Amino acid sequence: MSMVDEPLYPVAVLIDELKNDDIQLRLNSIRKLSTIACALGEERTRKELIPFLSENNDDDNEVLLAMAEELGVFIPYVGGVQHAHVLLPPLETLCIVEETCVRDKAVESLCRIGSHIRENDLVDWFIPLVKRLAVGEWFTARVSACGLFHIAYPNAPEMVKTELRSIYGQLSQDDMPMVRRSAASNLGKFAATVEPAHLKSKIMSIFDNLTQDDQDSVRLLAVEGCAALGKLLEPQECVAYILPVIVNFSQDKSWRVRYMVANQLYELCEAVGPEPTRTDLVPAYVRLLRDNEAEVRIAAAGKVTKFCQILSPNLAIQHILPSVKELSSDSSQHVRSALASVIMGMAPVLGKDATIEQLLPIFLSFLKDEFPDVRLNIISKLDQVNQVIGIDLLSQSLLPAIVELAEDKHWRVRLAIIEYIPLLARQLGVGFFDDKLGSLCMQWLQDKVYSIRDAAANNLKRLAEEFGPEWAMQHIIPQVLEMVNNSHYLYRMIIIYAISLFAPVMGSEITCSKLLPAVVNASNDRVPNIKFNVAKVLQSLIPIVDQSVVEKTIQPCLVELSEDPDVDVHFFANQALQSIDQVMMSS
Repeated sequence: MSMVDEPLYPVAVLIDELKNDDIQLRLNSIRKLSTIACALGEERTRKELIPFLSENNDDDNEVLLAMAEELGVFIPYVGGVQHAHVLLPPLETLCIVEETCVRDKAVESLCRIGSHIRENDLVDWFIPLVKRLAVGEWFTARVSACGLFHIAYPNAPEMVKTELRSIYGQLSQDDMPMVRRSAASNLGKFAATVEPAHLKSKIMSIFDNLTQDDQDSVRLLAVEGCAALGKLLEPQECVAYILPVIVNFSQDKSWRVRYMVANQLYELCEAVGPEPTRTDLVPAYVRLLRDNEAEVRIAAAGKVTKFCQILSPNLAIQHILPSVKELSSDSSQHVRSALASVIMGMAPVLGKDATIEQLLPIFLSFLKDEFPDVRLNIISKLDQVNQVIGIDLLSQSLLPAIVELAEDKHWRVRLAIIEYIPLLARQLGVGFFDDKLGSLCMQWLQDKVYSIRDAAANNLKRLAEEFGPEWAMQHIIPQVLEMVNNSHYLYRMIIIYAISLFAPVMGSEITCSKLLPAVVNASNDRVPNIKFNVAKVLQSLIPIVDQSVVEKTIQPCLVELSEDPDVDVHFFANQALQSIDQVMMSS
C-alpha cells in the first residue's frame, strides 16, 4: 500500500509507532515527521497531525526532545507563516515537562517560530501562550516563560508591553529559585528589547532584586547580567547602576559568585567603560587576587594580564604587582600555574625597566617552582619577555630550569619541554643552543619512553630546519650516526626513523654521502623490525636522490630484503620496489 494511494496510512503508522513500547520505533517515527507531513499535505498536517502531537503524552525524554526539535522547523509543512500558530500548542506542552533539555529545546523552537510569526498572530496566540506559562502551576512552565519574553515584547501593543514588564518582574521574585535563575539568565536578552526609559526604571529594578537574591545560584547568573546590561546603558548610567553591583559581588559571601566575578572581570570592565571608572574596580580586583578561596584566586590570576592591559602601567605597578608577587608563592600549585600561564604577557604592558626590576624576580622564582606545570607555563611564553628585555638576562636563569624539566621523572613533562625546544632555540640563538641544549636533545633519543624518542627525532628535524643544513651537518648528523650501532634495537630503530626525517631537510648530496650508507648498512641488522623499517626509509628516500643512486644502491638493497624469510620485511621491501617501478614508468 503506497502513501499516495492511501493518505490515512502514514498517520495510522505514526500513531501505531508512537504508541509502541520500543523507544527506538517511537523515536524513528518522530524523526520522520516531515516526510509524513509532506505525504499528508499542509491542511491534514494542521488538522490531524499537529493536534495528535499536542495530545501525545510520551514519557521518554529522547522522544520528546526530538519532537521539540522537529517542530521548530515545521512552518513550511503547515502552510507557511500564516498558519505557524498551530505549532504553538504542542510546544507549549513540551515547555512544562520535567526534563530540562526538552524544555530548553521547546523554548528554542518557540523563539524560532515566534520570530517568524505574523504580528497579529503574535498578539492573538504567542503572547497569550507566554502569559499562560508565566502563571503556570508548575514551576517548569514559569522557567520556560522567561526565555520567551524577548520574542513576545518588541511587536506587542503598548498596554501589553506594560503587562509583560510587570509579569517579568513577578517571575524575578518567584518563590522557586529555579524560576528566579531563569529570570536572571534571560534578563540581558529581554532588556535588549526594552525601550531606554523602561530599561532604567523597570529593568534595573528587576536586576537590583536579582543581585540581592538570597540564593547564590541566582546572584551567580546576575553577574553575567552586569556585562549584558552594561552594554545597553550610557557610560554614566553604568557607573551609577553597574559599578556598585560589581564591587559588592567581589565581596559576596558565596565564593562561587566571587569566582564568577573574577572570571568575567575583563568583560565587566568593558561594560563599565572609561578608564577612570575602571580604577574603582582595582581594589575589587586586588581583593579577588587575595581571596581566601583558591578557586577564586585561580580565576583572578588567570586574568591578570588582561586586567593590566586596560590600566595605565603606573596603576598596574602600584596596585596589581604586589598581589602578583604574593600569588607567585601561593600555597596552591594551581594558582601559581594559572599565574605562570599569563604573567609573561605583563612584560609588554609594564615596559623594560619595570619588567627587569619587578617581573623578572617572579619569573625566576617560577622557573624554580617544584610543580612542573608552573615551569612549563613560563618557558612556553618565553618570547613575550624576550621581546621586552632581551635574551642575555633570560638565558643565565633559564638553563637550570630547562635541564631539570628535561630530566623530569614524568615523561609527559619531558615531552612538553621537547615541544618547546625549537621555540627556545629561536629565542636563545644558535650559540647558546650549541653550548647548553645540544647534548640534551641527543640524550632524548635514548629515552626509555617511545613517545619521547619519537618527539626527540622530530625535534632534531625542526632544529635542522631552523638553523640550516650546514649547522645540522656539524652538530647533529655525526652524533646521530654514531648511535646507529647502539646495542638496543629500539634505539637503532629511532635513528633509522630520524634519518628519514633529516633527508628532505638536508638535500640530495648529504643524503647520498652520509645518510644513505647508514641505512643500507642497517639492512644487514639481525632484527626483522629494523630491516622492514629500513625498507620503509629507503622508499621515502627515492624522491630525494638521483635515479642513478636508486638503481645502483637502493634497488639492490631492496631486492636483497625482498628475499628475507620474515614476512613483514618481504612485504615492505616489495612495496618499496613497486614504488621504484612507478617512478621509472612515470619518468
